Amino acid sequence: MTERIEIEDLRPAQGATGKEKRVGRGRSSGHGKTSCRGNNGEGQRSGRSSKRGFEGGQMPGYRQMPKLKGFTNFNAINYAHINVSELGNIQGDEITLELLKQAGKVSKKAAALRVLGNGEITKAVNVSARYFSASAKEKIEKAGGKAQLV
Repeated sequence: MTERIEIEDLRPAQGATGKEKRVGRGRSSGHGKTSCRGNNGEGQRSGRSSKRGFEGGQMPGYRQMPKLKGFTNFNAINYAHINVSELGNIQGDEITLELLKQAGKVSKKAAALRVLGNGEITKAVNVSARYFSASAKEKIEKAGGKAQLV
């Protein structure tokens, strides 16, 4: 027959617990006088608690930071904008976003092209873009070119 273990017989494993630190028992204990709490102040008092975000009277970090206004749309398409007047200066009669990036006319980060109608064009060019303004499309076609939506 095995010995029955009762709850009061349970003990922590050997070495798992240490002696409790006894503070406030005189200078020679090493934990006397202020009892490991430093000198006077709110934090040295028993029952001390301060509200969340309190930084001792200093202006809290969440109040130092400026308020965020608006938001960033992470689905936004980074468009490159180019006017009709600049299309006539580009070599070749097929103009695409890749060609404009190589020529250094638009940012390399651009994902799509928008053609706007500022200025005039005399050269006949075929332009492939995501968007054309009405005046830009009219001017390109009037010069003998094509405006293709991609």
